[in-house]
Amino acid sequence: MKFLDSLQSLTLLLLRAALGLVFMTHGYPKLAGSGPAMQPFFIQHGLPGWFVYVAGVLELFGGGLLLLGLFTRGAAFFLAAEMGVAIWKVHFAKGYLAVHDYEFPLVLAAACLALATTGAGALSLDRAIFGGKSRTPRSSKK
Repeated sequence: MKFLDSLQSLTLLLLRAALGLVFMTHGYPKLAGSGPAMQPFFIQHGLPGWFVYVAGVLELFGGGLLLLGLFTRGAAFFLAAEMGVAIWKVHFAKGYLAVHDYEFPLVLAAACLALATTGAGALSLDRAIFGGKSRTPRSSKK
């Protein structure tokens, strides 16, 4: 298992890159023209229409922060919260047992929570700028 432990920095980088790319590609259209067209969708689900811009900023810039590994814990926490709101307000229409209706935002939320609790890892701007070790689960000493 030490081999897998040695890949932690790389896998955290890959996780951040994948999440950053997904969030940025979902946030950009909300800010680059289709925001007004999406406002009725937000209103239909009980959210103010201007939340489309809040979601766009959070997804585009939060995703960019994940990609860079900068302020990772905070960005990941807010993105996880956003996905929680999306599941609650949009995807629970058929109930919580209809997992196929909310599996994508659920996985995004879980991955973001994992990053929020573990940090960005060694291959990140967080480490380069702020230093210190990334938090990893403590193993028992033998």
